Amino acid sequence: MATTTPCYRDRWISCTPDAVRIRGYYFPWGTKTIPYTAIRAVRRVEMGALTGQGRIWGTGHPRYWASLDPRRMRKSTALVLDLGRYVRPFLTPDDPDAVEAVIRARAGLAAAEEGRGPGQVGGIR
Repeated sequence: MATTTPCYRDRWISCTPDAVRIRGYYFPWGTKTIPYTAIRAVRRVEMGALTGQGRIWGTGHPRYWASLDPRRMRKSTALVLDLGRYVRPFLTPDDPDAVEAVIRARAGLAAAEEGRGPGQVGGIR
């Protein structure tokens, strides 16, 4: 039987042994659960004023969906999850290094690849 003790947890994101759980993903406060087996890739991106940092929740670009994070403007790094679907979750954990490490280990993904913010391909303003 799988345990649900988190490997990582902050206000909005938790990584359990089986899945990433994103609070505030759906309106108004719904949680999205993403099993590690559904994650094809995780990409680290640097945010700026026009590349997602000013977006508290939702999207300005239909390819990315930013989970709720009222403190996103104070952060500079985000993670984009490729689930094999058109829309990709855009997360800003308090400790992106820890979340990326858990996802890569649990999903069996290769080492990190550097990426530019979503704004470089249309942006999430």
